Amino acid sequence: MLIVDEKKLAGLLQEVKVIAVIGAVDKPGRPVDRVCRYMMDAGYKIVPVHPKRENVWGLETYQSIKDIPFPVDVVNLFRASQFCANHAREVLELETMPKCFWMQQDIFSPEARELLSGKDITVIEDRCIMVDHINLAGKR
Repeated sequence: MLIVDEKKLAGLLQEVKVIAVIGAVDKPGRPVDRVCRYMMDAGYKIVPVHPKRENVWGLETYQSIKDIPFPVDVVNLFRASQFCANHAREVLELETMPKCFWMQQDIFSPEARELLSGKDITVIEDRCIMVDHINLAGKR
């Protein structure tokens, strides 16, 4: 389901706790670094995912979302749009589906949206989770 309803989005942001971040990089000045540090400060558990980096933000970092040994509520993508469909396929292989597949600002994937349609997962495109949290949910 594609969310545009601000009330539902605010509710989702209040409900979720664990966010897997695909494309996690802890370089100061990078959007992913700024957004994830904000989300950690707001009380979310961030799970970094990167195929080559280790200990992003001092946290255990997984090479793939399929390597995470516990359920996550949100899969948040900081990857170019052309990679999103493959990540949607990975999500479909998870034992426990996340509540949300979130593509950050300027990231769109009709193919990922189609792959996840009909599943019990909210698909969000072209929105910054930090900006939405600030505007809709506020600091917890």
